[in-house]
Amino acid sequence: MPEPVLSARGLTKAFASPAGPLAVLQGVSLAVLPGESVSIRGSSGSGKTTLLQILGGLDLPDSGEVTVLAPGLGAVRPRAALGRGVGFVFQNYQLMPELTALENVALAARIAGVSVAEAQARAHELLGQVGLAARTDHLPAKLSGGECQRVALARALVNRPPVLLADEPTGNLDERTAEEVMALMLGVVGSLGTALVLVTHSREFAERASRRFVLSGGVLSPA
Repeated sequence: MPEPVLSARGLTKAFASPAGPLAVLQGVSLAVLPGESVSIRGSSGSGKTTLLQILGGLDLPDSGEVTVLAPGLGAVRPRAALGRGVGFVFQNYQLMPELTALENVALAARIAGVSVAEAQARAHELLGQVGLAARTDHLPAKLSGGECQRVALARALVNRPPVLLADEPTGNLDERTAEEVMALMLGVVGSLGTALVLVTHSREFAERASRRFVLSGGVLSPA
């Protein structure tokens, strides 16, 4: 069996509340293999986003550990490989409004130390893969919601991370656009051999993953 590209072991997380500590994650463990797709579904407030942020190094657990198999670095903590070990797609796109689609994607590569020429070449290639070859010079304000999410997908993949973490990527889109973006995301990560961890409220989208989980009461269980 291949080595997991993302491993989480015994993750716990609690937040303060008037009634005392509120446990959000209770001993969560997960191993994601190269190229596979994993969905995590749960009700609002169940801790799905918290889990995804810990998996990607944007937050720290109270206990437990996460490692990612990052190119050139081996198995490291996610914070040591931000942008290289994992890529993020957020519900609200998180694009820089003053930058064009091409500049938004290329910037992520430049931050990772890629040369200007290589960053722009990768950005052009990925924007073509997500169907935006004719929109590279447009600012986010001139793009539709679906187009903005396509730019965000290209940006998340520009450094060729082994894992893509997607947090409700269709949450701000209408039904038809959501279907288009989800199909595109699954197709692109499949063609690149990138593993996908998808957090979603949608049972339909969750069922398209090769492995499916539900987060409830802080416990991650197979769906």
